[in-house]
Amino acid sequence: MDLYVKSKKFLVSDKNICVPVGSKTEVEDIMMFSGGGGTNVSATFARQGLKTAYCGKVGQDYFGELLINDLKTRKIDTGLVLKTKEKPTNISVFLAQPGKDRTILVYRGASDEFSKKDIPWTKIKQAKWFYLAPFSGKLAGLTDDLVNFAIKNKIKVAFNPGYSQLNLPKAVLERILSKVDVLILNKKEAAQLATDKKNNGITIITKGADGVDVFAGECLYKAASLGLKAVDTTGAGDAFGSGFVAGLIQKGDIVFAIQLAMANSGYNLTKWGAKDGLLKKGQEWPKVEVKINKL
Repeated sequence: MDLYVKSKKFLVSDKNICVPVGSKTEVEDIMMFSGGGGTNVSATFARQGLKTAYCGKVGQDYFGELLINDLKTRKIDTGLVLKTKEKPTNISVFLAQPGKDRTILVYRGASDEFSKKDIPWTKIKQAKWFYLAPFSGKLAGLTDDLVNFAIKNKIKVAFNPGYSQLNLPKAVLERILSKVDVLILNKKEAAQLATDKKNNGITIITKGADGVDVFAGECLYKAASLGLKAVDTTGAGDAFGSGFVAGLIQKGDIVFAIQLAMANSGYNLTKWGAKDGLLKKGQEWPKVEVKINKL
């Protein structure tokens, strides 16, 4: 769950948010939304009319119930969500000051208890696509198993790696990258992989306000952002990656996939939280120009 705390009284000094020790600081607004890469991308797929299930673990607590109920209202299958008493549900606290960037306090709880034995291998065999959101810590080791399982069962894979996955042993990471169908990176992540072997499918490099580069076969696709005014950047990368995959599933066309992804991400920026601005199937949206260059 993502908890937003907004206050003009947060002191910003030398790129730090400060509050007086031992005092009470009034806040003007507080909001709560479901979050996390896996649930964020699930919301896009469900809104685009795709049969979607989220697989993960929450705590056996109030926030866990909130998260599961939120997914159900979004028509996301929660039958693969496990509960644990070992740790509480993951929570991120966003300290936000109007006109300033936000600071995020992250608690990684129940999801870190997820392990290979928790994966319902028989059930997920029926999937046509896996979207692997960032895995932190020891969970990163599951990436290779999931990708190999997907290849064996002719399931396509979209991979949005996190820090822990990008720091897997080089041979393991190269093996994974060579097998995925869609690789989704931001500029910083792409720079880290600059000397490593790329995947044989589609590689997406998001560049924030500067748009996106998509490498596919012998072509480079480039598009600018919509330039919409951002209210909250949370989940922008998730919205783009899932929008692209949704477009690819719907039409099998890279240009359309980029256009849907850019609109999905752009509209999501106009709302607080990582899900409420996502496009719905049948909704009208502007299409960016996509330039194609031969490599």
